[in-house]
Amino acid sequence: MLLSGKVAIVTGSGRGIGLAIAKRFAAEGAAVVLAARTERELENAAEEIAQAGGRAAWLAADVSLEADCERILYTAKEKFGGVTILVNNAGIYGPVKPIEEITLGEWDSVVTSNLRSAFLMTRLLLPEFYVRGGGAVLNISSIAAKAAFGWGAAYAAAKAALLGLTRTTAAEGARQGVRANAICPGPVPETKMSQELGEGLARRAGRDADEMFQEFLKGILQGRPQTADEIAAAALFLVSDQSSAITGQALNVDGGMLFC
Repeated sequence: MLLSGKVAIVTGSGRGIGLAIAKRFAAEGAAVVLAARTERELENAAEEIAQAGGRAAWLAADVSLEADCERILYTAKEKFGGVTILVNNAGIYGPVKPIEEITLGEWDSVVTSNLRSAFLMTRLLLPEFYVRGGGAVLNISSIAAKAAFGWGAAYAAAKAALLGLTRTTAAEGARQGVRANAICPGPVPETKMSQELGEGLARRAGRDADEMFQEFLKGILQGRPQTADEIAAAALFLVSDQSSAITGQALNVDGGMLFC
């Protein structure tokens, strides 16, 4: 098993990409701490992992709050011992609006959810990793951090900043055994975020959502969207020893949509 003996914290892991990552890690031998805001989803996720023979603990927490981040680390230590993997996946898309219509409150909410949360968790875990002599940080960014799409400035800006945080974390931690990488997923229509985004874009454009999505897929080399399991497979690689020489990178898992 690729993650035997490892302990991983995965934020935003009650559903979607975060849940797929947590399940994949558990199947590869890691003990997983699930953290998100919805208790019911977390309980179901942990039960699903346990039924498959994995180890999981969970707690409802808002990772934009420093005290909640500390609770997550405390729970991980109490249940499984020292943490060796951190996946910053929590986030929201926010308003589907042009820049001039985005309110300050909307902007701050998106940046807080996607960027502040990753900073707080990373800041908290790095000293633990340094003492232990190593660790892996994986940030879930987006192709929106690299491409030019309308009506999503707050999300794109937060996810682009997350890539900057990834590179800086890699630079500071490299000689202390810490690797930091990011994944930029393409469209994952099974997730609630992608579904709500598609509906929001269609309303804004006054068009049919399915028709718009099919047009969008034409810009992808593979001509299809990605799955949460495909993102999870890439995540497993980037936190495992199989990627021991990879740090400071942002891997597109997008079916050949972008080349940067």
